[in-house]
Amino acid sequence: MWSQNSTASKNVTSFMIDAPQLKTSKKIWVYLPVGYVSNSKKYAVVYMHDGQNLFDAKTSYVGEWNVDEKLDSLKAKVIVIGIEHGGDKRMEELTPYKNEKYGGGNADAYLDFIVNSLKPYVDKNYRTKTDANHTTIFGSSLGGLVSFYALLKYPQVFSRAGVFSPSFWFNRTEIMKLMKETPNFKSKIYFLCGDNEGDPDMIADLNIMEHEINTKRCSCLKLNKKIIVKGGQHNEKLWRDGFVKAFLWLQ
Repeated sequence: MWSQNSTASKNVTSFMIDAPQLKTSKKIWVYLPVGYVSNSKKYAVVYMHDGQNLFDAKTSYVGEWNVDEKLDSLKAKVIVIGIEHGGDKRMEELTPYKNEKYGGGNADAYLDFIVNSLKPYVDKNYRTKTDANHTTIFGSSLGGLVSFYALLKYPQVFSRAGVFSPSFWFNRTEIMKLMKETPNFKSKIYFLCGDNEGDPDMIADLNIMEHEINTKRCSCLKLNKKIIVKGGQHNEKLWRDGFVKAFLWLQ
């Protein structure tokens, strides 16, 4: 473990939920905004992947994102739902199509779980704004790939996404084809990657995807943003440092 001491704020709790689509159960982390218990307001929701790495150094792989502390400092009016990845099933869960070399390709079941099991539970048990305009999906690496895929598959559920260091390479041909075949793309999207991530095609892939998005709508709408961080590497530091600006822009 990265740390033996829990760093999650008092506004973070968790629960377990059955995930029949994945033939397992999932631990879900919940960040509630400052003042949640003392009012009756409803809040926008951000669904984030790799819940182990978002709030707590004790459960993180190599450092957390500090999402709770950052949102506390912003007094952000938002609920964050962090979905723990499935350990050795992570690659399967977060990839839309099977890769000839690495396998995977179970993201349809993973997103089915989020949309048809997790979101209804969250909307029933927390004071949420349930419409797509107040629902964001957010992740990095394979989590960035599946977040982008979610916008294409469930535009009626998610209207915006944070897509950090997306592993488009895993399903490049299929995801590009799906984007080309998508007749309308109205989602708000924030791309971020570093120029030193070890993937020589990442920036090129982002540029191609940005071009495809701009063929579906006028770039003058300013609904997509792309940030390339000089020296940025494929790690939690890059994503942690980029989280606040992406979150604020997506609101």
